[in-house]
Amino acid sequence: MNTQIEQIQRACEIIQANPEERHTLGALAGRVGLSRFHFQRAFTQVVGISPRAFAEACRLGQVKSALKNGERVTPAIYDAGYGSSSRLYERAGTALGMTPATYRKGAPGVEIDFTIADSPLGRLLLAATTRGVCRVMIGDSDRALETDLREEYPHATVRRNDRMLSARVRTLLEHLRGKSPHIELPLDVRATAFQWRVWRHLQAIPYGETRTYSEVAAAIGKPTATRAVARACATNPVALLIPCHRVIGTDGSLRGYRWGVERKEKLLARERSQVREVRLEWVHFAPDPLRSQLLAGPLSFLAAAVLSAASR
Repeated sequence: MNTQIEQIQRACEIIQANPEERHTLGALAGRVGLSRFHFQRAFTQVVGISPRAFAEACRLGQVKSALKNGERVTPAIYDAGYGSSSRLYERAGTALGMTPATYRKGAPGVEIDFTIADSPLGRLLLAATTRGVCRVMIGDSDRALETDLREEYPHATVRRNDRMLSARVRTLLEHLRGKSPHIELPLDVRATAFQWRVWRHLQAIPYGETRTYSEVAAAIGKPTATRAVARACATNPVALLIPCHRVIGTDGSLRGYRWGVERKEKLLARERSQVREVRLEWVHFAPDPLRSQLLAGPLSFLAAAVLSAASR
């Protein structure tokens, strides 16, 4: 195994062993034999999120485990290293999907329907409440996907309903196959104001294009919040509907993806291929003055140019 990967793996093990502790960047770097700056960059490249985001996920995992085992909310929060209950409640909207007290009870009264279908990326689970889609997950096993959903909310009413969700999953599959570049489905996703700002920007990235984490941060008016943008991408509960796969590293690397970097690579390749096909088709029918622009421009410009030419 690559030495750097072993060092990052060791750092992950240190964090996971004591998630309630405050692991500073300098201390972690020193324990695995890397400089502070190099450790931060290497960790993010290997894991896909920053050390801070990883530690946060481990703390939240400890809270979830304690709540599922019947521990009271307040001790679970403090035992996991949160300085106050408000710190966890700030994260509850997206990370838990509800308040910690409700989560501890296993989400009684919540009704969730789901369906699983085959897709170009593997098996795809779509789950929804009466308000909208609350989960989109991608995997290899129907049983594993369903288990993950049920384990999140053990006392919720979770039921398979292929017929009710057939239209929604069909819309999603058409999008994956390039037949519907723009997809709009109602969502039932709770999040912080910052997360929604990030996610709305991701939804505005044109099909077939990508943005870097720093570009997204700058676009939402928070140029120094690159790491927070990465965390927002990592906590996205509805894959594809919020296209976090379109965010890449500054060096062009794919970085992490919750459903696997190979799937992220395949997604981006399919989108680029579809854009090229549309571009060539439009160029064939476009008047000469527009052809060079069509060949060079982004998809959004292509649509405007073709509509303009057709109206003449």
